[in-house]
Amino acid sequence: MAASPNDAILTDVHPELRGVVKMILGMGNFTPVLKKANLPAIRQGSDAFQPKPLTNVPYERRVIIGSRGQPDVTVYLVNAREGEQRPCILHMHGGGYVAGSAAGSLHQVQTLARELDCVVVTVEYRLAPEATYAGSLEDNYAALKWIHANSSALGVDPARIAVLGESAGGGHAALLAIAARDRGEVPVCFQCLVYPMLDDRTGSTRQAPAHRGQILWTAQANRFGWECFLGRKPGGRSGEGVPGRTANLAGLPPAWIGVGALDLFLDEDMDYARRLNAADVAAELLVIPGAFHGFDTFGGPSSPGQRFSEAKLNALRQAFKLPAA
Repeated sequence: MAASPNDAILTDVHPELRGVVKMILGMGNFTPVLKKANLPAIRQGSDAFQPKPLTNVPYERRVIIGSRGQPDVTVYLVNAREGEQRPCILHMHGGGYVAGSAAGSLHQVQTLARELDCVVVTVEYRLAPEATYAGSLEDNYAALKWIHANSSALGVDPARIAVLGESAGGGHAALLAIAARDRGEVPVCFQCLVYPMLDDRTGSTRQAPAHRGQILWTAQANRFGWECFLGRKPGGRSGEGVPGRTANLAGLPPAWIGVGALDLFLDEDMDYARRLNAADVAAELLVIPGAFHGFDTFGGPSSPGQRFSEAKLNALRQAFKLPAA
C-alpha cells in the first residue's frame, strides 16, 4: 500500500502525540482554509470546543473603561481576594488574532490561577478584522492599567504583574510588553509567551521547512490572520504592530518562550528569544521535539505536554518569587 502524505507528517511527531495527530488529520486538520466568509462559523466552533469553567475557582465578569477614544472592555477577573498582595497574570487568549474568546479560556486560566495561587485577568479584546492591532492593543493596555490602578482592591501586588498568552495571545502579550515599556506608566515584571505568533513574514515572505506548520496552524492561516490583524498584506516593508520586527527590544521584562519543534512559529520564536538575550533581556527558550502547535492543549495528557506545562509554571513561580512546587 502506498504511503499517504499523513504518514510523512506522523514520522516527525512525538510517539505519545501521534494518536491525536492521526485524529486531527483525519478530521481535516481542524484548520480549514481561512477566509472572511467562514470566519463566523470558525469563531463559533472554536468557542464550542472549550471546556466549561471550573466551579471551585471564582471568577466574575467586569466591564472596565477603555483607553481614551476607545470602547469599554470586558474582562474576567479570576481568583481575586481583596486585602492580599498576590501576583497577577494578565492573559490574552489565542485564535490567530481572528477567533477565540476570553470567556472560552476561563477553564484554562482558572487552572493556572489555582496552580499558582494568583489572580488572573483575561481580556475580551476586539478581534480582527473588525479591529486591527491598534484597537486590540488598546483593549489589552486598558486592562493592564486597570489592574495596576485597582491593585489594592483586587488583592494584587503591583510589582508582580505578568503578561501571558498562547499563539496569537502570545503575540498580544509581546506587543503589550513593548507598549508598556514605551509608555512608561505600568511596570510589567515578566512575559510568558506560549508558542507566540510574533512575525508576519512567516509563511508570506519567509517560508518554513515543509515539515513545520502542517498540524492545526498552517502558513495560509497565518497569512490570513496577520492580514486581518495588521490591515495590510503581511510581510511588507512596515513592521508596525509586529513584535518580531520591533527593532529595539532593550528594557523589556524577562521572558519565557515555549514552542514545539513542528510548530510553524519555531524560527520566529527562537529568533525572538535570541534577540531578547542580545538586548540584555533574560529570555528562556524551551523547544519540545516532535510537538506541534497547541500540542499541550489538543494533545491530551502526555510527557511532552507535562514537561512543557511544568516549565511554564516554574518560570512564572520564579518571576513571582514563589516557592518551588
